[in-house]
Amino acid sequence: MAMSVRLPPTLEARLEQESKRLGLSKSEFVIDALERMLGFKNPATLLRTVRKTSGPRGHAGASSNVSARFKAKLRAHVPD
Repeated sequence: MAMSVRLPPTLEARLEQESKRLGLSKSEFVIDALERMLGFKNPATLLRTVRKTSGPRGHAGASSNVSARFKAKLRAHVPD
């Protein structure tokens, strides 16, 4: 069903900006926002579903000592 809505210029500009950033049409963006506000879509539920169905991802210790590991790699590639 087609629908017409009047938006203030600032809201319309922000809609245009965000829809382009996300690679969506303005209609897709508005439909997604309405589905979320009306309870048809819940990002937290989707995240829980994805986490349940997928197995372990990546290296378990990948986020520990990131700074020290990064500095060590840089020092290995850059001469003193």
